[in-house]
Amino acid sequence: MATKIRLKRLGKIRSPHYRIIVIDSRAKRDGQAIEEIGLYHPKNDPSVIRVDSERAQYWLSVGAQPTEAVVAILKRTGDWQKHTGDKTPAGVDPQPERRDREAAFAAALAEDASAAAPAISKAKKKADEAAAKKAAEAEAPAEEAPAAEAEAPAEEA
Repeated sequence: MATKIRLKRLGKIRSPHYRIIVIDSRAKRDGQAIEEIGLYHPKNDPSVIRVDSERAQYWLSVGAQPTEAVVAILKRTGDWQKHTGDKTPAGVDPQPERRDREAAFAAALAEDASAAAPAISKAKKKADEAAAKKAAEAEAPAEEAPAAEAEAPAEEA
């Protein structure tokens, strides 16, 4: 059986993601793969390229033929140079670590000692509104009571 190492397309219309697969050369593009040996996400900046080097070397050694696109990816990871004995340098940029937003928020909150609460939620907002309404009601009867007392002696006379 003639095997190929090629890309299997996944993702949405304008957001392609690929898996690097080993498949029978006569199978469909997105057909049943023999093995998945990596992935390629070209839309990320920098592009995400992950290849299981050991499995790629195995399949290349037993005669699997990579497509042009896969050869370009394997050159970037250095697997093609291992297979062919080429001395050209590999060049995959490491993917930067994702920023932990919760940790950054906690750090900013720790810096700003004047902040009272970590975040405002709907329940907290409703509770604050209810407290403000009760405070307003408590002030309103207190203001009306002296006026009522002033009117009462006038009626008795």
